[in-house]
Amino acid sequence: MGNLKKWIMGNLSTILLTGVFIIILINPDAKAWLMRQVASTGILNSRISESKERPGNTVAYTGLMLKNEDGTLIDPSHLKDKVVFINFWASWCPPCRAEFPSVEELYGKYKNHSDMVFLTVNLDDNPNLGKTYLKEKGFTVPFITPAGSIPGELYNGSLPTTVVLDKKE
Repeated sequence: MGNLKKWIMGNLSTILLTGVFIIILINPDAKAWLMRQVASTGILNSRISESKERPGNTVAYTGLMLKNEDGTLIDPSHLKDKVVFINFWASWCPPCRAEFPSVEELYGKYKNHSDMVFLTVNLDDNPNLGKTYLKEKGFTVPFITPAGSIPGELYNGSLPTTVVLDKKE
């Protein structure tokens, strides 16, 4: 028993770090917290692409159909006179979980602005997982799912993806 106690005391930091590593590995919220902490340092700043001027182009909306929580179809092409914030996310995605508090904060600040629309598009295989995640965390952003394929100009398969379309699109 004395040898075990000596070994534990000699390797305490290794044991603690291994425990923390295991928790971060298996707990999506722990991963999200760690990612928020790293992101807050500014070391891993996201790349923001510049707007691509396309006179008269409606490619951004072509073929995009969405549905809200009660199944009502949303045709974003009717939103051309508004700023449209589109966020593609999934409940299983740690970077999505890390950024969602910021998305929620932005939504809270601008949700009543008549010229701005938020489309937070859940891409979970099972939409109930996304609904449960929003409810558990107390997020109030709209729950939206795709009603068909998503144009590659908006989403290239990488989560999370955020696109902001101005009134000109």
